Amino acid sequence: MPKLLQINSTLNWGSTGHIAEQIGLLAQLKGWDCYIAHGSRYQNSSNLKEMPVGTIMSDYCHVFKSMIMGKHGLGSKRATYRFVKEVEKINPDIIHLHNIHGYYLNYEVLFEWLSKSNTPVVWTLHDCWTMTGHCTHFDEIGCEKWKTQCCDCPLLHYGYRSFFFDRSRSNYKLKKELFTSIPNMTIVSVSEWLKEKVGESFLKKYPIRVIRNGIDLDVFKPSFSNLRNELRIVEGKIVLLGVASAWGEGKGLSEFCELSKNDHFQVILIGVSESIKRHLPNTIIAVSRTTNQEELAAYYTMADVFVNPTHCDSFPTVNLESLACGTPVVTYRTGGSPEAIDKNTGIVVEKGDFEGLVNAIGMIETKDKDLMAIACRKRAERFFNKNDRFLDYISLYQSLL
Repeated sequence: MPKLLQINSTLNWGSTGHIAEQIGLLAQLKGWDCYIAHGSRYQNSSNLKEMPVGTIMSDYCHVFKSMIMGKHGLGSKRATYRFVKEVEKINPDIIHLHNIHGYYLNYEVLFEWLSKSNTPVVWTLHDCWTMTGHCTHFDEIGCEKWKTQCCDCPLLHYGYRSFFFDRSRSNYKLKKELFTSIPNMTIVSVSEWLKEKVGESFLKKYPIRVIRNGIDLDVFKPSFSNLRNELRIVEGKIVLLGVASAWGEGKGLSEFCELSKNDHFQVILIGVSESIKRHLPNTIIAVSRTTNQEELAAYYTMADVFVNPTHCDSFPTVNLESLACGTPVVTYRTGGSPEAIDKNTGIVVEKGDFEGLVNAIGMIETKDKDLMAIACRKRAERFFNKNDRFLDYISLYQSLL
């Protein structure tokens, strides 16, 4: 029985955690022995063999080192050494990396070991951190330093923040040295946009494949409920839904605040923390993060339009979930976000064009809702069924053995 080890910052939590879990479950059905290594802070129950890397305490020590010294991904050294010893005992046939950033794992220790191992490596890139000296998404400000040499990082205080030191130059050099040292590695991009960026980075020496994210179509499907009455939504209002695991300006929070000023719209945001909720206008219905995917599907179905004014994204899973529930998507032309939809299932607006956003919502409302709902669902079934997309990974594993 071949062995698969996946490594991700979360365990069955958030988009990347769910993706890794579903890949592992499908691999198990195909006869693989599946392990999942993960950080300690964000986790749900899993049906895979768990391998936590470090503890809550070591994770927070890593946070401190990252914020104070600017060395994100270079803490947790002891925890990673112990983890590598466990990996050697398991002796996996394939190692599949997802997000190795996230304050839980030391990538220098890991890659020094991987470079000496003969184990084939698959690395799915869910964002751009792998190619930069600091940030996860350079697209937000159009920075192109990552193509040659990161330095004087303009996003130092965003994402994995560094409050005192800019080590983007040295971090970039170290990543380039380590991440290009693996003799047998295949890069997987979740979108055509990200594949293009990888091809312009120091990772271009490796074979690059596109395997789009997939979702569970048995969970995300048209799910009718009494939510409109429960939320006391005024009859005739257009319900605009936004979903994020962490809200901020990069996810379009200010756009939603502006949209909520329109008397014709009812904005609902899911995944809102208490700290952000206090600053939102009372015209917005703010819902805390939900781990109940059936409940989330009901929200998608209830909405008239799913709005995703994201300023930086590789290939947002929320777009796919909305389509699967029969709800059209309006999104900015950001990263791989437009790749989820076509002319029958949504509208793409230039990034930052708020008036275009409002007009696109109006255009959606003039179309036949039933026909559009059918088109959305069919597109999800054709392109984003997890069983099809994640089977692509199993085929990739087999080809590398």
